[in-house]
Amino acid sequence: MAYEFPALPYATDALAPYITAETISFHYAKHHAAYVTNYNNLVKGTPFDEQPLEEVIKATAGDASKVGIFNNGAQAWNHTFYWNCMKPGGGGEPTGDLAAKIVADFGSFAQFKDAFKAAGATQFGSGWAWLVLENGTLKVTKTANADNPLCHGQVPLLTMDVWEHAYYLVYQNRRPDYISDFIDNLIDWSFVAQRYAQAA
Repeated sequence: MAYEFPALPYATDALAPYITAETISFHYAKHHAAYVTNYNNLVKGTPFDEQPLEEVIKATAGDASKVGIFNNGAQAWNHTFYWNCMKPGGGGEPTGDLAAKIVADFGSFAQFKDAFKAAGATQFGSGWAWLVLENGTLKVTKTANADNPLCHGQVPLLTMDVWEHAYYLVYQNRRPDYISDFIDNLIDWSFVAQRYAQAA
């Protein structure tokens, strides 16, 4: 019952010029695909093979003897979630209940943006910036390497990949420029709002 490598929700060139088809060819078709392949090889013939990916991630988090399963499984999940957090012509601001909740918990959309930018810019090395729901409150967090909010009792609503392979072909070392473009031009707020509605 192998975990299937999910299809991209848009064409490989749909997010250009911010995320180009060349970046997708490496990031999705090589990095993401390798995580899925490695994960399936590691869980084959084990009880984890029959379990949903999210359950395996939570079960193996922090277990040094299962670090390979966790790293590859969590990275497979993180990447699928990341692709779904973006859309062609994205960005702008959320509306409805999510917009109201962002204002209630951060003070304003601008203050959320500042917090999200800071999380991405200050994540040392490889990792992720997140918007999560925790105990009814929206928070911005960051995680290193494969770690994700599922392991910390949080519901992930939005993520931004800040591993270098996510942006280096276009932005080189200009991570802040990638972060700004991600927020202003790529976020699929309808997906984030759907996640929030389900969690709330």
